[in-house]
Amino acid sequence: MDMIELKPAKELAAKRVSRFINETVDYAEARTALLAEEIEVRRHLTRLAEQRRRLPPGPLVQKDYRFKDENGLELGLAGLFGHHDTLVTYFWMFGPQRERPCPMCTNFLGGANGNGADVKQRVAFKIIGRSPVERQRAFAIERGWRDLDFVQTVGDDYARDLGVLDDEGSEYPGFTVYRKDGDDVRVFYNGEMPAEAADPGQDPRGAVDIAPLWNILDMTPAGRGTDWYPKLNY
Repeated sequence: MDMIELKPAKELAAKRVSRFINETVDYAEARTALLAEEIEVRRHLTRLAEQRRRLPPGPLVQKDYRFKDENGLELGLAGLFGHHDTLVTYFWMFGPQRERPCPMCTNFLGGANGNGADVKQRVAFKIIGRSPVERQRAFAIERGWRDLDFVQTVGDDYARDLGVLDDEGSEYPGFTVYRKDGDDVRVFYNGEMPAEAADPGQDPRGAVDIAPLWNILDMTPAGRGTDWYPKLNY
């Protein structure tokens, strides 16, 4: 998008028409100023997405990582693409040592399930875990998830190399996008946000928050809060 051709955000925000007849002048002015900022952020996110798409070819996946799908079939990373040339993966914290999966991963996957059928029209979308697929699927059925495809890592090389499993056995979530380059598979994008990059009072999070929960709470007066996290049950 050529930003030179875009009208100033304040000019566009000034076209706002209130939907509430009893809106005060103070509220109208503050909301119009906020709208201008929202337009600027939208434009920045558009530039961010364009910059992401312009990334040069990423690291070549050289190891023959193995996975098991829901049919018990063992296959390599390239086999997870199906007929697509792009593969979106989410590694969730549900290893065999866990009695129950990570609540934060569960929250994200709940939202992802709602969009799973649509996402899979455009790209392959796989949820990867260290637990057997049957165990992952059992939890998915418990939650009512119908549109997520689960695979199990065969061994821990994939998780360790991706940096989502450490020497103490602790797991971390991972969002990775792969792309087929002929017969090769390359990393296109990997979600990265070091803990040191978190701003004061915030958890480390990416520039685009893909979890619906936090985006919804950001629209509320109290926001995300500072010490609240989703649970598996309430």
